[in-house]
Amino acid sequence: MDNHRDLVILGGGLVGMTLALAAAKEGMTCHVVDKATPEELTAEGTDGRASAISTASWNLFANIGLAGRLEPLGCPIDSIAVTDGMKPGRIDFRPEPHEGSLGRMFANRDIRLALFAAAREEPAIAWHTGAEAVERTRGPHGVSVTLNDGSVLTGSLMVAAEGRQSPTRNEAGFVQAKWDYHHRAQVTALYHEQPHGNVAWEIFYPAGPFALLPLLDEGGKHRSALVWTVAEKDAAGWTGLSDRAFIAEVQARIGDIFGQVELAAPRMSYPLNFQHAGKLVAERLALIGDAAHGMHPIAGQGLNLGLRDVGALVEVLSDGLRLGLEPGDAQLLARYERWRSLDTFSVMAATDAITRLFGIPGRLPSAIRRVGMGAVQRSGPLKRFFMDEARGMSGALPRLLRAA
Repeated sequence: MDNHRDLVILGGGLVGMTLALAAAKEGMTCHVVDKATPEELTAEGTDGRASAISTASWNLFANIGLAGRLEPLGCPIDSIAVTDGMKPGRIDFRPEPHEGSLGRMFANRDIRLALFAAAREEPAIAWHTGAEAVERTRGPHGVSVTLNDGSVLTGSLMVAAEGRQSPTRNEAGFVQAKWDYHHRAQVTALYHEQPHGNVAWEIFYPAGPFALLPLLDEGGKHRSALVWTVAEKDAAGWTGLSDRAFIAEVQARIGDIFGQVELAAPRMSYPLNFQHAGKLVAERLALIGDAAHGMHPIAGQGLNLGLRDVGALVEVLSDGLRLGLEPGDAQLLARYERWRSLDTFSVMAATDAITRLFGIPGRLPSAIRRVGMGAVQRSGPLKRFFMDEARGMSGALPRLLRAA
């Protein structure tokens, strides 16, 4: 087998595998290396998280042929309700009927299953699972990766898509801005008595945001995903609660908007931090997804930001191929970095600012925030701006993220 391909993608998760499929649609070949197996990544209970897929990200999935596999599994987000501790003065974001939804909610497991099924059918993708890179080499004429079984993969460009702890990024010496929020996300799913009406709720409490995100009904029961942020110092107490006590705390925070609630999935917990690589490229190396930027889940934009990386990188590389340039060309990588750096930084800075603004305790800060939210609620242009951001339709969009 010829082990030389255009791309060597290290990390075959949601972002890495989307890149492989998008590159294949543009005529590029790739190796995808992941230390986990597909069975491990898609086993029931392995990842109970769900992701809000923006309109732009959905366009990407549709343009690479995943719409048929995914469409029956996603719940539309028809509106977003933002409130400061369930007090008066909330913002309701609701697009016009002709604009469609603000996004769609999918279980991460369902997205993985669709990506992996498509990857198995794509001859341009050589998929190495249960494999680990033990040596990485980059030089003026190409890249090579030695796996733990001794096999050597070669290509023109290496892409780090291994997530926040990316060994490829760390080995290459990328400098990162990073800090810990000293918060922990508690993640699960809930069954509830009343239908959610395809509304996503973002409820801000001083201890951290509390998000309820609509999912498709299951077994005749209404269902939503929960992402609840708590202070790290209190995390052990929260994770130590019995399921019954946990549900009682959830019920106290949402009142009667959903009626009675019960657990629909196992509870998970993970720490929250901020990290942003000062550069996105080096010699024959590009960072995408969480390897390049990790952010607070407050606005649900982490995965969408990574998918925008995918769209931009594939467009830059495919344009270069048409000009006779190889994927590892420094000019192409410089264009990718220019394109993504400003967008990534602005989204992450805005998310960080919102996190800190709503984390200020006290009646006066709450009153000021609700006055500001009331102003946004009454302002058509401001609401339009925030909705475009939520849908991922602002700025210079890559071709793959536009409607077909």
